[in-house]
Amino acid sequence: MSSKDQKPGHHNVSPDGAGAGTMKPGFHNTDGQGVAGHGSFFQATDLSAEEAVTATEWVRKHVDRRTVDLGDRMDDVRDHMWQLEKEGEIIVHRIRDDHDPKSVSTLFGWDKKVPTRQLWHHKSCGQCGNIPGYPTSLLWFMNKFGFEPGKDYLDETDQTSCTAWNYHGSGIGNVESLAAVFLRNFHQAYVSGNRFGYEPGHFFPLVHCGTSFGNYKEIRKYLIESAELREKVTKILGKLGRLVDGKLVIPEEIIHYSEWVHVMRNRIASELQTIDVSHIRTTTHVACHYYKMVHEDAVYDPTVLGGNRTAIITSTAQALGAQVIDYSTWYDCCGFGFRHIISEREFTRSFTMDRKIRVAREEAKADVMLANDTGCVTTMDKNQWIGRSHEQNFTMPIMAEVQFAALACGADPFKIVQLQWHASPCEELVEQMGISWDESKQRFQAYLKEVEAGNIEHLYNPELAYGGTA
Repeated sequence: MSSKDQKPGHHNVSPDGAGAGTMKPGFHNTDGQGVAGHGSFFQATDLSAEEAVTATEWVRKHVDRRTVDLGDRMDDVRDHMWQLEKEGEIIVHRIRDDHDPKSVSTLFGWDKKVPTRQLWHHKSCGQCGNIPGYPTSLLWFMNKFGFEPGKDYLDETDQTSCTAWNYHGSGIGNVESLAAVFLRNFHQAYVSGNRFGYEPGHFFPLVHCGTSFGNYKEIRKYLIESAELREKVTKILGKLGRLVDGKLVIPEEIIHYSEWVHVMRNRIASELQTIDVSHIRTTTHVACHYYKMVHEDAVYDPTVLGGNRTAIITSTAQALGAQVIDYSTWYDCCGFGFRHIISEREFTRSFTMDRKIRVAREEAKADVMLANDTGCVTTMDKNQWIGRSHEQNFTMPIMAEVQFAALACGADPFKIVQLQWHASPCEELVEQMGISWDESKQRFQAYLKEVEAGNIEHLYNPELAYGGTA
């Protein structure tokens, strides 16, 4: 397709739809590798300033509302999944009544079941390493609801990284390896209740990371649509002892933690909220891997933003009574982009500062930005310091909506929400919420001395964390 046939806004966008947007002219290599070595499909556009504005406006016009309606042109992959099970090729890990599921609507009005209990936590490598208050806030909520570890949820260590960061960032991985990891982890979720005397399928996987979520949705589609891929990975899983009656186990739904928070938001607000946040100005950033990748699976709600944008994050902030303020670059990637953060780190830093933090500060005058993914929170939280070297003296607290919700429900800012791990300043926001930062810090320092003395406190019995399966 020639450049004159292209629609405005379709220039230089990462082909997987999950990366950051356009590339600057002038980075075109002479070795045929395209812009900054990212491949020949990345080419400099040399748009004039006026043309760039036109392109941006075209994108805003077409993404600000839910204009896409595939209707009969797209099959629901779950229909094919049921057929494969009927033909004896796979076992579907079903969401049952004892998972207490709530029904939500996806982009095209399809029903999706979100289990609310008996959940197997698929942890995030980046969250545990960079933002530990992210998963602990989620576990804290489950404890507050009276969920019993080992029955209503399981946070075990017998799992692996999804390896999608490697795949998207370096290109070293391949679909077979991604599919094998997906099936291995979800097989473990399926059999994890065995050691407690439960039948297979007692615990249903809850994916913490947006990257894992997008990757697993994509891999599930590949598996269901490709007999060749199923044949290859069946051999691999057989060697690992990860088949059930010689069959692959595939989950009925891929569930992201933010979907759990979405369906539990009213219970969170009515049963647990202790702090008034109606004066707090929030703005949101939804992960590309959540709603742009396999977009037909993202949750939409007509009562949230008119159903024109995905409901998660915004629905939770609204349920808590916070102000939700819009800003013009809401659709933009956080700047992480996987390959950008590895090979063009300064692009990531400038993108997150200029296209996200600055705009949200100047337009929305937001007190905090809420996100729902490991990479997004890490990128926008950990890179604000670089702005100071360029006299960009604007900052903003960045956290997951589940962390913000935990604060609103009285969770300790240090012990549970663990804001001390954040690089963006959170003190002012905490004080705005009526929580003393200094007193919280003093309590935490006293708690650390207790830990040093061997008086360790756990969110759950640590003996439950090990599955004991190969």
